[in-house]
Amino acid sequence: MRTGRHPAGRVAAVVSASVVALLLGAVGCGSGDSDNESAAAATKVSVGGPNGRIVFARFDGTLDGNVTYTVNPDGSEVKQLFSDGNSEMPHWSPDGSQVAIFCCDNGMAAHLVNPDTGNLREFEPPDPRLETHCGFSWSPNGQRLTCESFGVRDPARNGIYSIRSSDGDGLTRITSNPGGDDIPGDYSPDGKRLVFFRADESGPLGIFVIKLNGSRLRRITPPRMTVEEGFGGSWSPGGNKIVFAARTKRRHQLAIWVVKADGTRLHRVRITPTCGGAVANHRSFSCFDPG
Repeated sequence: MRTGRHPAGRVAAVVSASVVALLLGAVGCGSGDSDNESAAAATKVSVGGPNGRIVFARFDGTLDGNVTYTVNPDGSEVKQLFSDGNSEMPHWSPDGSQVAIFCCDNGMAAHLVNPDTGNLREFEPPDPRLETHCGFSWSPNGQRLTCESFGVRDPARNGIYSIRSSDGDGLTRITSNPGGDDIPGDYSPDGKRLVFFRADESGPLGIFVIKLNGSRLRRITPPRMTVEEGFGGSWSPGGNKIVFAARTKRRHQLAIWVVKADGTRLHRVRITPTCGGAVANHRSFSCFDPG
C-alpha cells in the first residue's frame, strides 16, 4: 500500500489541550525529530459513534506492525477490532456502525469493519486502471469515502476520488494532480468541501481546500511552511477553521496550527509541553495528527 501516514514505530501519544479542544480535540505529540520517530510505539485515536467508544491503532513489536482496537473512554473493555494481520488508520462512520481501516495489502479499495461483530466488508477497486486507497474520511452523511488514487499507467489520473460506502461503486473524481499525490483530509461539516495534503514530484506543497465538484481550489498554508507529510487537515465543527501540523524552520519540531478555511488568520496553537521548538531542545516535542 502506498499510503504511509503512520509508519510503524512512530513516537506518539494523544493529549487533550484546551486550546485545541475548542476546535477538534486530540493532538498527537512525540519527543524527538520526526526523522527519528521510528524508535518506539505509536498510538492514533479517534472517537466516534453514538456510544462514544474510541478506536485506535497501536504498534505491536511482536508482530512488527500496527493493530487496531476499540476502548471505552474510561479505558475499560479494550477489544481488538481486526485480528487478521496488520491494520491502521481507523476512521469511524458518522453513525458509529462501521470503521474504515487500512489493512491486508490485498488490492482492495476499502475495508470496513463492524465494531460489534468484527465482520469485514471489502470493496473491489472501482476502476482497474486506477490504484485506489479509500477510507481516509467519511462524508458527513456517511454515504461516501474519500480515496487517495494513482493512475496505474497514466499519472494524469492521480488525485482524490470518492466512492459509495454502501457498495464501493460510484467513483467520483474530486482533485487532479498529474504525477503528484493528493491525500484526503476531512469533509467540511456541511459536506460541500474537502481539505487535503498535496505533493508533487519536488515534494510537499501544503494544505489545500476544494469544493467537491473540483472548483475553487485554494492553498491555505504559506508556500515556505513545511506541513506534516501525508496529513490532510481537519475541520472545526463550525466549518470555518482548519487545524493541521507544520514546521516553519528546518530543524524544528512539528507544531499545531489553525487557519481559517479561506487561508487567513493563520496562527500557532501554544501547547505545553512545548510543541514546535528546536530539535536540539530536549524539552521540545513534535506534535502531529490533530483531529
